[in-house]
Amino acid sequence: MRYIDSLNLEKNYECFILIEPGLGYIIPVLKEKFINSKIITLHVNESFREKEIPAFYSTEPEKVRQFLEKELKEINTSLVKIIEWRPSMNIYRDEYVKLLSITVEFLKQDNAEKRTVSAFGKRWFRNFFKNLKIIEKGILYKTTDIPVIITGSGPSLEAAIPLIKENQNNCLIIAASSSIMALAENGISADIIAAADGGNWAKPHIYPLFRNKNCFEKSHLAINLCAAVPSQCEEKPFLFLNDGSFWQNIILHDMKIPSVMIPQRGTVTASAIDLALTLSSGNIYLAGVDLCTKDIRTHVKPYSFDYLLSESANRFSPVYSKSFIRSNMIKGGGSLEIYAAWFKNQMEIWPKKIFSIDNIDPQKAANKEEIFKIFQINENEHKLYEKGLKILLAALKNSEYSHNLFLELTPMLFPGEKNKTEYELENAISEAACV
Repeated sequence: MRYIDSLNLEKNYECFILIEPGLGYIIPVLKEKFINSKIITLHVNESFREKEIPAFYSTEPEKVRQFLEKELKEINTSLVKIIEWRPSMNIYRDEYVKLLSITVEFLKQDNAEKRTVSAFGKRWFRNFFKNLKIIEKGILYKTTDIPVIITGSGPSLEAAIPLIKENQNNCLIIAASSSIMALAENGISADIIAAADGGNWAKPHIYPLFRNKNCFEKSHLAINLCAAVPSQCEEKPFLFLNDGSFWQNIILHDMKIPSVMIPQRGTVTASAIDLALTLSSGNIYLAGVDLCTKDIRTHVKPYSFDYLLSESANRFSPVYSKSFIRSNMIKGGGSLEIYAAWFKNQMEIWPKKIFSIDNIDPQKAANKEEIFKIFQINENEHKLYEKGLKILLAALKNSEYSHNLFLELTPMLFPGEKNKTEYELENAISEAACV
């Protein structure tokens, strides 16, 4: 009781995560003081067994994250409090610290993702139905063993350009959309351009595709249907990326639109790696995936947003000063830190075949034309859009699907709000989709 009182815990916490609470002496006290809060425990030692509350017994990072993801699905992670049990830290030391750090990193990432959904969820939802109005062709693929080069838009991409040019006929090139301007400037056509960002800022990254005839003809677009893409993309066939959300799965499955399951990762570069692992069993080489700034350099040059600095510069605020301010803002935002930590953890899970491009050593020229096959989507734009909306509204009335749909769509369409009715959600779906 005295230990819990000494923590000065606020009454609004929705959940407490206990790190190796041993015999659980603090659990009854928490239950008594916070009757409406959820309590879960993470254990280092399997000998301490919980019966009445969710508990997990492992320090394996991916398993811990899966458990937390399941238990915190309906919880606002900004209202989650970690409670340590110091006697256990004195005994288990490194294992205890490992479990604590996994939990802290998970909460940071999950909180960032939920804030993003809250800010952009409605826009993503609208993009999905906007894109149903423009798609005409899709892409089927067959797996290969060709090595893959993935390009991000970090400053180090410039140094990697000669290696990419030298090996572009031997490797499958998957480019984050933010990197294609630099590639096109150097005469490199990506085989796949990955676009998963739902914000309006994503569109300028794709415009270079239409300014460069060679790039336009040779590149394929891999997009999440929630991404913001220019209307000119209707001329391009799409390789559809499905982020695994329940509502997307229902629509795409019922409309018989084939897609590749690629979870939302927060950064398109991570999605590109997932796509590469799906398409090829060959080695994967990263270029421009820096996840940090280089002095005041934040991105490769040329970069789609360079004009924002140059056009607004004047003698009182030169480009150099603006670059310094932008670099500090990106550093201070903390997103690169979160992505870097996520990549570090993910590298333990991904197959041991992901390397820096400096280690590239492809064996032979690749026949890349056999990998992709274009097919026609046999619906006119209005039928496809209307059919998707009809499928989603019907699923909302199905008791088998309605609960999961409420969990997914309410944060997207009613950010920060809870306890919405089925009628309110139906209206929000129809209003957001009819754009």
